[in-house]
Amino acid sequence: MSKSKGNTNCRLGFIGAGNMANAFIRGILSQGIIQPENIYVYDIDTDKLNKLCNQLGIQKAKDNCHLVSGSDIVILAVKPNIYSMVLEDIKDVLSQDKILLSIAAGITVDYIKERIDNKCKVIRTMPNAPALVGAGVIALSTYHDLTYDELENIKVILSSLGTVLEVPEQLMNAVTALSGSGPAYVSMFIEAMADGGVLAGLPRHQAYLMAAQTVLGTAQLLLEWGQHPGELKDAVCTPAGTTIEAVRELEINGFRGAVIEAVNKSAKKAEILEKAVMD
Repeated sequence: MSKSKGNTNCRLGFIGAGNMANAFIRGILSQGIIQPENIYVYDIDTDKLNKLCNQLGIQKAKDNCHLVSGSDIVILAVKPNIYSMVLEDIKDVLSQDKILLSIAAGITVDYIKERIDNKCKVIRTMPNAPALVGAGVIALSTYHDLTYDELENIKVILSSLGTVLEVPEQLMNAVTALSGSGPAYVSMFIEAMADGGVLAGLPRHQAYLMAAQTVLGTAQLLLEWGQHPGELKDAVCTPAGTTIEAVRELEINGFRGAVIEAVNKSAKKAEILEKAVMD
């Protein structure tokens, strides 16, 4: 697990100026990892591109190839369905001194390397939605040909979004199912908890705040204390009390089994989608 901090003199380019690129750049600038004059962005949406560059003082590239030519590391911050088109566009300006970083689900390192004729180094990562507020989980594939120093630079950049974990490429679909899709599961749980609070008489706005803060605080407590989740659950459940009554009801209704199966089904779907892309 890594929460690296530091700075790097590399020139960083973003193909795509959407939410994830925005989060990356703001995190990098706020921590002084790379100076704005060394960050380049291109997007076909000129309004979005101009707004981002004007707000953050970063450099606007005139097209994808111009961006790649002026960057050491290029982050492909575009939707998976246009990866092939973008890779074809930039292939001729790639070289072995450049690194492509993928943040898309279902796009493997081999997929990218095949489409660029192995012209540069490639590494895959999978950030999740909380990365937008610097609290994400960013899985970094161990399948790459980067040097130690290059990998450390990548880790520093990714740490601007949250906690970085190195994961074998073959487990990336599991990462997608757990941390990538996880914010949806947690949001549903928060919504359900809040609905229960409303049913018990709490005002809606207070119920949502209590539910969200309880999830946030519980997660922080587990991470900081290093406890097994079951230990904290046991500590809160007093004999014949209100909590064990609620836990019993969750167990009767298959709560844990449903969550486990949801992650499992999501991972299998990710495998199907990955195969479809590769074909």
